[in-house]
Amino acid sequence: MSIYDQVEIEDMLYDADQQLFTYPCPCGDKFQIALLDLLEGEDVAVCPSCSLMIQVIFEPEDLEEVAAESGLQPASQPVAASA
Repeated sequence: MSIYDQVEIEDMLYDADQQLFTYPCPCGDKFQIALLDLLEGEDVAVCPSCSLMIQVIFEPEDLEEVAAESGLQPASQPVAASA
């Protein structure tokens, strides 16, 4: 897999309605990666119009506030089961 660039998550735009992070692609479209994918450990955003991919640089803590606002829970936090 060939990565075009590495981008800090702070440099990406977040669409709360779609729960999607985007970043401009040189082809004119946008790289995209879903919040849920990031929470599951995925770090590669793809452009739907061309073959370019970027690696998203982030710490799990970077996503906690966004996930909480979206009603999602990071995969790293176990969910307690009630007996």
